[in-house]
Amino acid sequence: MAFHIVRHGRTEANAGGVLLGRADPGLDPTGAAQADALASAVPDDAIVVSSPLVRCRETAERIAAVGNRSFTVDERLMELDYGEFDLVAPAELGAETWARWRADPHFRPPGGETLHELGLRVSACLDHHQGWAKGGEVVLVTHVSPIKAAVAWALGVGIEVSWRCFVAQASLSRVSVTDRGPSLHLFNSTEHLSGLSY
Repeated sequence: MAFHIVRHGRTEANAGGVLLGRADPGLDPTGAAQADALASAVPDDAIVVSSPLVRCRETAERIAAVGNRSFTVDERLMELDYGEFDLVAPAELGAETWARWRADPHFRPPGGETLHELGLRVSACLDHHQGWAKGGEVVLVTHVSPIKAAVAWALGVGIEVSWRCFVAQASLSRVSVTDRGPSLHLFNSTEHLSGLSY
């Protein structure tokens, strides 16, 4: 049994290439189509747990509408709080800021959250829900940074691994959960999106 970890479908902000944290846009038409494709890529009888942000809720609602899937929200699945960096193009931050951020998991964007803090809350979320995952299938609908934190949790490594992971929009990862602990079985799969045009 497993966690099926889904990144939400595309928004206009994603398409524009800006950092998207706690700003709360909904899915664009491509994102809605991606969410519909995700619905066929996860088990019919799964429990769906979503970040409260609109882009995830809309993705989760489309997934939950197919099959016999219950739906709930967990705030611990929210995206990293980028603070003053939210909706800023990455190039505008400058090389020095990026170097500091990559080197230090305790680096805090002004008014935002550290990767270390993100890792703690995502780990707590996964610990909380792994009882369900041991007995069934749980779909977690979340964002790029929490997915990277979930990978770190599954592998038993530090949150620094985030900078070595790429997570595509509407991708699917899978973490098996047993009495022996979690193990990563699938990462960043986008096969379910192959029929879509962009």
